[in-house]
Amino acid sequence: MTRPQSEADYLARLVPPSVAGAAVGRRTLFKGVLGAGAALALPAALAACGDGSSGGSATKTVSLGSNQSDADPKAHLKIVTDAFTAASGVTVKTNTVDHNTFQENINNYLQGKPDDVFTWFAGYRMRFFAAKGLAGDVSDVWSKLTGFTDGFKAASTGDDGKQYFVPETYYPWAIFYRKSVFATKGYTVPKTLDELTALSRQMQADQLVPIAFADKDGWPAMGTFDVLNLRINGYQYHVDLMAGKKNWTSPEVKKVFDAWTGLLPYHQSDALGRTWQEAAQSLQQKKAGMYLLGLFVTQQFPTTDLDDVDFFTFPAIDSTIGADALDAPIDGYMMAKRPKEEKNAKALLEYLGSKDAANTRVKADPTTLVANSGADTTGYTALQKKAAELVGSAKNITQFLDRDTRPDFAATVVIPSLQAFLKDPKSVDSVLSSMESQKKSIFAS
Repeated sequence: MTRPQSEADYLARLVPPSVAGAAVGRRTLFKGVLGAGAALALPAALAACGDGSSGGSATKTVSLGSNQSDADPKAHLKIVTDAFTAASGVTVKTNTVDHNTFQENINNYLQGKPDDVFTWFAGYRMRFFAAKGLAGDVSDVWSKLTGFTDGFKAASTGDDGKQYFVPETYYPWAIFYRKSVFATKGYTVPKTLDELTALSRQMQADQLVPIAFADKDGWPAMGTFDVLNLRINGYQYHVDLMAGKKNWTSPEVKKVFDAWTGLLPYHQSDALGRTWQEAAQSLQQKKAGMYLLGLFVTQQFPTTDLDDVDFFTFPAIDSTIGADALDAPIDGYMMAKRPKEEKNAKALLEYLGSKDAANTRVKADPTTLVANSGADTTGYTALQKKAAELVGSAKNITQFLDRDTRPDFAATVVIPSLQAFLKDPKSVDSVLSSMESQKKSIFAS
């Protein structure tokens, strides 16, 4: 994508009329970052979060609903919220819910009694709930923020032109590996799909699992689909497919699944019974040679091992398309439509979007990248610096499948369909026919 000539042009490209949140040009989104260095029943744990009433700030507290349930992200968030409390005197009551449970029940959560502030994602998923009137307008918070490119602001903007999201971090998806394993075995980074396949065969001969893989939680396989579709059919086709404008039964999509079927023999078996953390541990333990995942894969490595971790972007499949598009999701925060402590909620959001919070995150968390370009990123690890460079050099950025399409379609159709394919790759034709039929019904609603 070329850089747009005006803000209106930029927004038109960032949020095409039928696919809010899928297209983000890398020059607009990340310029400045490198230079600065269908819901399920509501579970009891999530129902207990917040109380949903509106009002001012009679108390010195604010509630935060968090999906950061793994130990390291949970600890990193606490460091940031503790810094806010020290600066403001406002205590943050964090209600942590299992990551997948939080996502699967977000619709009921927001219609019930949500926390004042909650963790969420940029892209279609943010715009979807803003358009439904289930999120609070934080445009006045944005008037006080600095250090964000126009692209990050656009990624935080709803269909009505107001801001509903404050970005905090982002991270690329790539193929991660241990440098020591590649050095010991004499492996080289593949530049083509054929080279990746040949490397996988050699790893099998060397008694390694070539590609660590897990899909117990439903979403990891989406990353594999994304990158194969981007490499085989290109960025615009992927955007249009996520928008419901292309058919899942098309020859183009079938070609993606054919390529995936060819790679499955090199994937870790029994993926549906394994979490991403368990798959990452097989990479950490040198039982697997590679793993396609986000930068957060390093959460499963001790800090003493991080210097041994490296990555490469998924290789080109079609030379006319290349390998310069990738998933690089943006994570951050939103506000409830009627927070109990609105003043404190906005103060927390202003802090979370600040340079100070970004600096705190850089010092605490080596597994992600900060969105605020005013942050001091000299403390980035070599891996973080390389990740930032990868995102900055990408021609096109996507947010990830379940953030770039309708959340109901992603949750009720894509997840079970991809898992059905993984169980039986020969069922791909019936799987895709079912996906297309359900897509027509959902996107027509």
